[in-house]
Amino acid sequence: MTMASVFEVIPAIDLRDGRVVRLRQGDFERETAYDDDPAAVADRFAGAGARWLHVVDLDGARTGSPAHAEVVVSIVAAVGDRAAVEVAGGLRDERAVETALDSGAARVVVGTAAIGDPAFAGRLVGAWGSERIAVAVDVRDGRAVGHGWAATDHGVDAIHAVVRLAEAGVTTFEVTAIEQDGLLRGPDLALYRQMVGLGIGDVIASAGIASATDLQALRDIGCRGAIVGRALYDGTLGLAAALAEARPA
Repeated sequence: MTMASVFEVIPAIDLRDGRVVRLRQGDFERETAYDDDPAAVADRFAGAGARWLHVVDLDGARTGSPAHAEVVVSIVAAVGDRAAVEVAGGLRDERAVETALDSGAARVVVGTAAIGDPAFAGRLVGAWGSERIAVAVDVRDGRAVGHGWAATDHGVDAIHAVVRLAEAGVTTFEVTAIEQDGLLRGPDLALYRQMVGLGIGDVIASAGIASATDLQALRDIGCRGAIVGRALYDGTLGLAAALAEARPA
């Protein structure tokens, strides 16, 4: 594969205690808070032309139960039909997934429960369709981990996990290189090249993206899109430049 025909730049809105924050390498002790009004942040991203937003309930990811349902509703209302919202964090049973979709989310991203039980992801795909269900493949030392990236989660082989999930019907994989997350050192191109090379679904890259050059590299590999967080908030990468990079030449 040479280049994805459509490449989405997806701004991330990570929620903790009702605020927009970013963590470094998933460490809750290395947090930077950026805004107290997530809906306003979403409105700005949508107004700037983002077609998708990636909303992560960090508290939910840590505890296993969604903690920002009302904030998600406010974000969906703020962007209206200008952008689609995908929701992640703490979605570990069918009821939580259904609640997130009923709130107006266009897609949910499940991680811990799906990595541990691909059949769970298969049931979700069967109920709502593969276009509304993505799986987070968060990779540390070659292994897909969950539970808010807790050090105690030793995970499973990432490639094996993706293959099993594809067999269950999953077609969208959001792959995060944990070692790069929040550091602005560039994406783990080897990891994404390996994932795309499997040829079993769309790969959306996350972590380390700092520039338009990084986005071009991911696009050239064949990634379907990229989730961008800290670079947008710190101003290392402007959203307009990022979206311009996503447009076909």
